Order: sequence, then structure tokens, then C-alpha cells
Amino acid sequence: MSTATEARVAEVRPALPRVAAGLALGLLVLVPLLVSSNVADMLTRVLAFALLAIGLDLLAGVGGLPSLGQAAPFGVGAYAAALLGKHVTTVGPVQLVAAAVAGAALAAAVGWLLVRSRGTYFLMLTLAVGEIVHELADRWEGVTGGSNGLAGVPAITLWPGGAPVRLAGVLYWYVLAAVLVCAGALWVVSRSAFGRTLRGVRDNEERMRSLGYRTFLPKYAVFCIAGAAAGAAGSLWVTQARFVSPADLGFEVSAMALLAVVIGGRGSLWGAALGAALVVLVREELSPQLGGRGPLVLGLVFVAAVYLLPRGFAGTRLRPGRRRPGPVDGPGGPPDPPDPPGDHPGGPPDPPGAR
Repeated sequence: MSTATEARVAEVRPALPRVAAGLALGLLVLVPLLVSSNVADMLTRVLAFALLAIGLDLLAGVGGLPSLGQAAPFGVGAYAAALLGKHVTTVGPVQLVAAAVAGAALAAAVGWLLVRSRGTYFLMLTLAVGEIVHELADRWEGVTGGSNGLAGVPAITLWPGGAPVRLAGVLYWYVLAAVLVCAGALWVVSRSAFGRTLRGVRDNEERMRSLGYRTFLPKYAVFCIAGAAAGAAGSLWVTQARFVSPADLGFEVSAMALLAVVIGGRGSLWGAALGAALVVLVREELSPQLGGRGPLVLGLVFVAAVYLLPRGFAGTRLRPGRRRPGPVDGPGGPPDPPDPPGDHPGGPPDPPGAR
């Protein structure tokens, strides 16, 4: 390849991700016009579960806090939206905000203690919290309906006094808009100075402490943010299903979300969304056709991803001037931008007042 050709390719490559993102977004918007209502319903569930996985990826991939209890804020948000819909208001955006607040409140209540632990201890504590919340939902029949759950949740409206949203395509567009707004906010958080601090804590917490950072507060904050994202995802899930039960707070939901993060690529939010799509498609579409062997297929996919794609889907992309991402790129994503002049070489920015 000539030098001129290489220069033109180098100029085009940076624009390819933007073009691909634009095409993907356009395709997502056109989905209800191209598929049946059943497929639109299934893709609506994919979007809701993708938001749960993206929030967990911010917590586990960027913050270094893998959790097996994200089903707890997910289920709490789902119940909050269902109860509001049955007794207070059917306005979807109101339910969405209330569910996010409920998920964040639960995360804030338990996270104050949980984020003080590390590694396996943190993982097991989140699992314990998830099981406790699941048991409470199963026994609190007066509010949650017990094992029977809450059925007959009214269809949402988009504004007070509006008509109920019953068409699968319109409901899909509402969920898509909500997921794009929430995922965009999580992406901004991951790329901000706060996100860089989280990566520093993830990679070397002791070093961050030696630089003057209070590492507890960033971990606690991202735990609460992930809880809010999970609560919002629970609201969107109920918006489509119009039913919620203690099963939505079960261990399987947390495990599937963490599996989606691993398959998609830890630290890459869009990779987590792709992993979530794969998980839902295998569980809901392939599993009935395989005689209920969907979990087996997911297990095989997980093993294959670990060995063939150790960085997940996100690790397969090529970057200009490189053949493949190297070890310095971090788990499942591109390298962090360079530090500002004057900062410690190779480390995160100095805290305010450290110079």
C-alpha cells in the first residue's frame, strides 16, 4: 500500500465508528416499521436489559466492582413503577424517574457498607443483599403480591391525561428514547474526570490514596449511579411486560447481567449492550426451540468468549495505527487519554490542591 493510500485510510478510520453508530441508531429507530409487533416487544425487553448491563458495566468494568446483586435495584425499580402505575399515575417518564430514585436509594442504603469491602468479599456481599431483597419481596405479599407478583399493571401514558400506549412500536420508541438518554448519561460519566478517577481506583487503589484521593467516595458514588440505572431498567421492563414478581429480583437476573458484561467486554458500555442482546435472544428466542437448553447454550457462549474473545466484543475492534489493542488498553476498551502536563507520569490527574 502506498504512502498516499495509507494516509487516506488513516483519515477515514477515525470517522468509521461515528458512521457505524449513526447507521446502528437509524436501524434501531426504523425497527418498528420493519418487524412484527412480537419482535418489537422482544427488542423492547432487549433494550431494558441492555440498560441494566450498561449500568453494571460502569460499576464493574470502569469502577472495578463486579456485583452479583444488581437484580435488587432492578426489581425495586420495577416494583416502584408497577405500584405507581396501579395506584398513583400511569405517566411513563414519572415512573421512570421514581424507579431510578428507588434503585439509587437502595444502593445508597447498602452501599455505604458494601463498597468498603473488596474482591470476592464485595461480590459475595452483593449476592447476599440481592437474596435478602428477593426474600423480602417474596414474603411481603400485601405490597408485592408475594410469589404471584403484581399483574394487570396499566399501560403507560406519555403525559398526564394522554392516551395509553398500547402499540408495540410506539412503546418500543419510548423505551429506546429512555435507554438512549440514560446510556448517554452513563457514557458521559465514564468519560469524565470522575470516570478517570474510577479507573485509577480500579487499577491501583493504594496509589490513588497515596496521591491524596479519598477512594471510598468515588466507589460509593458509582455504586449509587449503577443502582439508579438498574432501577430505571426495571421500570422499562415493567413498561413492556406489565407484570413484576420476585423472580425479577432473583440471582439469575444478576448473573445474566454480569454474563452480558463479560461477553460484551468489561469497561465498554456498548459492548455490554451487545452482550445483553445476545443473552436475551438466547434465553427468549433460542431456548424454546432448543427444548429449554438456553442456559446450556449461554454457558457454552461464555466459555467460548473467555477463550476466543478475552476482551469481549469490544476487544475485537481495530484502532488506527495498531493491529490490535495491547495490554495497556485496559480491560475491554481503548486506552485512557493522556494525562495533562505536570501530572504524575502514567497516573491519574493530581487531586485539587495536591501541587
